[in-house]
Amino acid sequence: MFSGDWTPPCGSCCTKKYASLVQIPWRVFCKKGCNADGDTWDECIGKCTEICYKDPVLEDRQWSAYIDRSPGQDSYSLECFNACVSGCGYRFDVPTEKVEEIKPNRPSKPPAPEPDVKRTKSPDCTEDVPCTSA
Repeated sequence: MFSGDWTPPCGSCCTKKYASLVQIPWRVFCKKGCNADGDTWDECIGKCTEICYKDPVLEDRQWSAYIDRSPGQDSYSLECFNACVSGCGYRFDVPTEKVEEIKPNRPSKPPAPEPDVKRTKSPDCTEDVPCTSA
């Protein structure tokens, strides 16, 4: 019914590369890279960073990052970024080797600080007096 030209070639490449059912989210992010607003390769990669990594939605309100629609978990964000950069590569005819060299320019999240636990001094117990209550 429709010719093969009906689908944009970049989107077709994403569909082929991420063909399996479990790769549907990465296919979507690849197509977002294909359709990114940037006019250059570097701008496209910048859009991938915006799409795939959580940032505060409301300026100066760090808690608002929770409502950002990016994947969130570090491994998912990295997969999203790689898929999106693939889309940028298709769009700008960048060789696969160069696309695979691109790494996100964001530091990974710092480890969560350990909570301060106040330790209470345990009573001195001797063998004559057990340390249990009645």
